[in-house]
Amino acid sequence: QVQLVESGGGLVQAGGSLRLSCAASGRTFSMYGTGWFRQAPGKEREFVSGISRSGGSTYYADAVKGRFTVSRDNAKLTVYLQMNSLKPEDTAVYYCAASSGTSWAALPPRGANEYDYWGQGTQVTVSS
Repeated sequence: QVQLVESGGGLVQAGGSLRLSCAASGRTFSMYGTGWFRQAPGKEREFVSGISRSGGSTYYADAVKGRFTVSRDNAKLTVYLQMNSLKPEDTAVYYCAASSGTSWAALPPRGANEYDYWGQGTQVTVSS
């Protein structure tokens, strides 16, 4: 089993940057593809970014492509989401999630229902 804890959220002005971290428990963390999702008030949870178990493959939602960068350090059991050029529409609670059953180099799924473990979320607020 994996427990995930997000941190790094906060209040930032438009155009600013934040780096989110997702710290995992358990030495089996490298067995899970990892995704970042976000949920704004009154909206459904949406996929933001995913990274393979190896860290060598990543992908992004169109809304954040070119502004966000996902990475992971399996030795530190941590996944990161570097968010630059933030916009007010990026305001949401951000969650990391772990998906089992993905191979070492494969991208994790985009669907939230395909993830086995979730963190509690961290609030990101971008002011205009």
